[in-house]
Amino acid sequence: MSKKILILPGDGIGPEIVAEAVKVLTCLRDDFGLALELETALVGGAAYDASSHPLPAATLDLARAADAVLLGAVGGPKWEPLPIAVRPEKGLLGLRAALGLFANLRPAILYPQLAAASTLRAEVVAGLDLMIVRELTGGIYFGQPRGVETLASGERRGINTLVYTESEIERICRVAFDIAMRRGRRLCSVDKANVLECTELWREVATRVGRDYPEVTLTHLYVDNAAMQLVRAPKQFDVMVTTNMFGDILSDCAAMLTGSIGMLPSASLDASARGMYEPIHGSAPDIAGRGVANPLATILSVAMMLRYSLGAPELATRIEAAVGAVLDQGLRTADIAAAGTEQVGTAAMGDAILAALRTEAA
Repeated sequence: MSKKILILPGDGIGPEIVAEAVKVLTCLRDDFGLALELETALVGGAAYDASSHPLPAATLDLARAADAVLLGAVGGPKWEPLPIAVRPEKGLLGLRAALGLFANLRPAILYPQLAAASTLRAEVVAGLDLMIVRELTGGIYFGQPRGVETLASGERRGINTLVYTESEIERICRVAFDIAMRRGRRLCSVDKANVLECTELWREVATRVGRDYPEVTLTHLYVDNAAMQLVRAPKQFDVMVTTNMFGDILSDCAAMLTGSIGMLPSASLDASARGMYEPIHGSAPDIAGRGVANPLATILSVAMMLRYSLGAPELATRIEAAVGAVLDQGLRTADIAAAGTEQVGTAAMGDAILAALRTEAA
């Protein structure tokens, strides 16, 4: 039976990078026999321009019917003056909430060919293979009450609420422990339990869940220390689990360890491993339309889709090997270019990945 994939190019560089990932999906269908049906819809700013809403009902219906969703990026300065309720980012948050995508997996893997592209010394980052598991549908991004109110004095006050239930914490911790069991069996839970009661509960629940996984070594770090340790000695970590906002920040920090945020894919999964896949970077409006964006994070997101939602881990491995082969050839987009490498654009990088894949298929 064919798997339905919904393609959401989004805004900024989204259409450019997604186009290269779609080339890969098409290659897997035509050359490797993967049964796929691809549909495309609007989300984010592009959807607002067309329908005055960042997440049209038609897009949400297609997402609910799909086996997996591939998303580019949303947002940009053009839409920042809009009321917050209809800004492009609300389309992304709405998808996550409506589809129940509570588990965000963000691997930070340093390809050996890119050790020199990291801002840290090669000996600090060489061999890095880290998974950050971020809770995605709770916490301060969704908590109520929220908003901006005017006090009796006339002064305005902004309100956002950090809230987690025990069950929300437990389910994301179990995802993280299960992943740790398949990796190095080390899990670091990140919180701010010394000042935030909500994350004091987080630590308590994580510790309790850990008793069901005696093979996994569980540690705890405050988020400020975790950020410092990611820069000081990132290879001490195997799997990290944390709240929505902390995971958002720490995964972007980890991105620079790998040489570029343009290298990092992500998966957002529901309880049945149906998911939405996207690069962790934004829409980069400053380079949109120039054909210079790095498509590798989006292509690697396709690999995660194959591994977690489509049941084709062998094809995921082929994509990852193709990325390594292309980097071995010395091809680089601008964000990872270095002396002695050949700088190429978005489409050329995608074509090189296709050529490497087809070499394997021959």
